[in-house]
Amino acid sequence: MVSAEHVIGIIERLSAAGIGVWVCGGWGIDALLGRETRPHKDLDILVQLDDIARAREMFERDGYSLKEIWSENLQAVDARGAETDTGFVLEDEAGREIDLHAIRLDADGGATPAYDGEGMTFSAEDLSGEGTIAGTYVRCLSVEMQFRGHTGYELPERQIPDLELLRERFGGEPTR
Repeated sequence: MVSAEHVIGIIERLSAAGIGVWVCGGWGIDALLGRETRPHKDLDILVQLDDIARAREMFERDGYSLKEIWSENLQAVDARGAETDTGFVLEDEAGREIDLHAIRLDADGGATPAYDGEGMTFSAEDLSGEGTIAGTYVRCLSVEMQFRGHTGYELPERQIPDLELLRERFGGEPTR
């Protein structure tokens, strides 16, 4: 399982390397709620396309290896001119997973997925979520984006209570 302390260590390490990160998925919901609601097997994060190769290299130096390339992965060229994956999962020897997806920021502060996001976009508001994990401030996806990001597929049972907690705290309705 990925602990809150491990999440904060990852975010701090990425930030120290100048890599911006947005927490999404279950930890993103917990950040919005300001508390850990359940154990997490992974940490889902968005990073800019131009940083994803550096993030992957950093994690590999820390003992993570490639577990899975997502079906929505696309090959893209980053600022270094290198071809890179845009959606994948890394895993360490303890079984902790980091799910990375690359985005391209636009001039308005929004973003488009560098992976096959099937027409998804992120407005500046979508990327403006703020929360805390273990008392530490983190950037995360907004409540509305969390609801939108959990649509279009059959939700695993563990995610349904997450969305219900968001609805109870912030209002809005998850769409399934």
